[in-house]
Amino acid sequence: MILLTVAGAWSIYRTFAGEPEVGFFRSEEGRTEYVKHYSDAMAKLPAPSATHDVRTDFGVVRVYEWSSPETADTVPVALVPGRSSGVPMWEANLAGFAKERRVLAFDALGDAGLSVQSTPFRSFEDQAVWIDQVLAEVAPDGVHLVGHSFGGATAAAYARAHPERVHSLTLMEPVFTFGYPPVKMLWWATVATLPGMPDGIRKHALAQIGGGEDGGDDPVALMIEAGSKHFSAQLPTPSTLSDAEIRRLTMPTYVAVAGADSLFGGESALDRAQELLPDGQIQVWKHATHSLPMQEAIPLDTLLDTFWAAAER
Repeated sequence: MILLTVAGAWSIYRTFAGEPEVGFFRSEEGRTEYVKHYSDAMAKLPAPSATHDVRTDFGVVRVYEWSSPETADTVPVALVPGRSSGVPMWEANLAGFAKERRVLAFDALGDAGLSVQSTPFRSFEDQAVWIDQVLAEVAPDGVHLVGHSFGGATAAAYARAHPERVHSLTLMEPVFTFGYPPVKMLWWATVATLPGMPDGIRKHALAQIGGGEDGGDDPVALMIEAGSKHFSAQLPTPSTLSDAEIRRLTMPTYVAVAGADSLFGGESALDRAQELLPDGQIQVWKHATHSLPMQEAIPLDTLLDTFWAAAER
């Protein structure tokens, strides 16, 4: 426990007092391990129809595209991943999303994945800059934006900055956006990414975040574990939105909240979302945990297809 307390204090100091840097793999061996699991997980997805490496002010962003002649002219769905994961985290969702729509998914700058950060972030709002530069190239007429966990906070930041490009906003278990995560869950999230943490403790921390289940030999779970262990992310912590900022999310917005082991922020966050979103649908998935997109992939496929169609009318 003393080890965890000291390590946690060090992490908090780095977050709030350290000089901003770019995200990096701590070793070539660590990157190799992560890329192996990333590749294994990508192999379980439908083959992308295109791969783009888009240069932005903060680095080069890896973007995968799934489209066909039937979906090429649809409003694209753009997917923003959670921490320490990357595009393969959408394995359970992607085939369903891509049946009727063009889909774009990218690895986040400053975090584990195949995107390469070159310039430090000075504030969380910088996330909106690189996303806008990516979408200006691959989806200039706007998207249905979807984010999970930290990616939900990122998606909300982009929607505030560029509402004209967001046909709809889907936030699955977004952290910090409407309220602060429970202290217990925030603690486990910190432990999971600390350098030098024993593998057993790291696995336990990731299991707590994901709902208490060990991912075993699943490639996505192994990828997230390797990203947490080997990548030093340099990402500003999101700020909880003010009432006025929530009210500025005027596009159709769907918010999915886990019924157990949620990082959403509890009843107060739920109340704020329900009361303040101008065009919001908020749903609590009783049996889901923070891994909600994977656990509820089939019903989400039908629900979101209907939601996106309604947003276009």
